[in-house]
Amino acid sequence: MTLPAVFANLTLPVIGAPLFIISNPKLVIAQCTAGVVGSMPALNARPASQLDEWLAEITEGLAAWNRDHPDRPAAPFAINQIVHKSNDRLEHDMQVCAKYKVPIVITSLGARTDVNDAVHAWGGIVLHDVINNTFAHKAIDKGADGLIAVAAGAGGHAGTKSPFALVQEIREWFDGPLALSGAIATGGAVLAAQAMGADFAYIGSAFIATDEARASDAYKQCIVDCTSDDIVYSSLFTGVHGNYLKPSIRAAGMDPDHLPEGDVSTMNFASGGAAKAWKDIWGCGQGIGAVHAVVPARELVARLKREYDAARARLALR
Repeated sequence: MTLPAVFANLTLPVIGAPLFIISNPKLVIAQCTAGVVGSMPALNARPASQLDEWLAEITEGLAAWNRDHPDRPAAPFAINQIVHKSNDRLEHDMQVCAKYKVPIVITSLGARTDVNDAVHAWGGIVLHDVINNTFAHKAIDKGADGLIAVAAGAGGHAGTKSPFALVQEIREWFDGPLALSGAIATGGAVLAAQAMGADFAYIGSAFIATDEARASDAYKQCIVDCTSDDIVYSSLFTGVHGNYLKPSIRAAGMDPDHLPEGDVSTMNFASGGAAKAWKDIWGCGQGIGAVHAVVPARELVARLKREYDAARARLALR
C-alpha cells in the first residue's frame, strides 16, 4: 500500500513518540525540521487554553521553516489524544486540533469512531497505538488509518509482545501505515523495523535526552547513564503496565525489584496516576543503551540517519 501523502517529506522513516510532560513545541519543531514526524500529547499544554498557543507556535514555526527552506520542507507533526473516559479535556482539545487541521492524530487508551470521524472531517489521519493484534483489529474496525505496534521494551505504557510476533500478526491482514515501538534508538534498529514489515520506527526515550525536551537535567542524565538493566516493568504507577527507570523509583523511596501491582480502576490516565508518574517516576524504554550524551534533537536525527544509511549499505554489500 502507498503511504498517505502526509508522510512525503520525511528524510528518515521515524515518528517521534509523544512524551507526556516532556514533549513541547520546541521539540516538535526541531523534530519536524530535522525530517521526522514530531509529536506531543495535547495534555502537555496546561491549562487547556495553552494548546491553542502551542499549536499556533508549531504551525507558524513550520511554515516559517518551509518558506526559508523550500528544498527541505518540514515533516508533518502529530498530536496525541488520550481517548479514555478519564480525559475530560478531549472535546476541547479536539476542537483546537480541528482549528489548526492537525495532520496526524495519535490516539491512545481506547479506539473511538467519533474521534476518527472528526479527524477525517478536517483532512487528517489517525494512528492508534496497540499492544496486541486484538486491539489492532478493533482500532481499524473503528476507522483508524494506521497503527502503532507498541512491543516489549517500549517506554511508558508498553506491551509484552515480541516485535517480530506483533508486526507479523498485524501484517497478515493489515497493509496500511504501521509504526513499530519498542527499544528503538539506533538507525540500524529503524531499518530492522522496516525489514520486519513496519513502515516507521516510533522513537521516544532517545528524544528525552535532547536539549529541547522538557525533562529535568537529572532525568536526561539518567537516560545517558543507564541501560536496559535499569528498566522495570510495573503497573503500580498508573494501573497499566509500563517501563520506568529504576533510579527514579529508588529516589521516590521504593524498591524497584519488589513493587506491588497497581489498580487500574483507581487511576486517572489523563493525569498520569496517583504515584506522580511521569514527573517523579520516569518512563523509559529499553533502548537507552545507545544513548551516550544529551544532544540537540537535530543531532540525534542526524546520527540515526547516518546509522540507517550505513546499515543499508552493509546489507547491500552482502
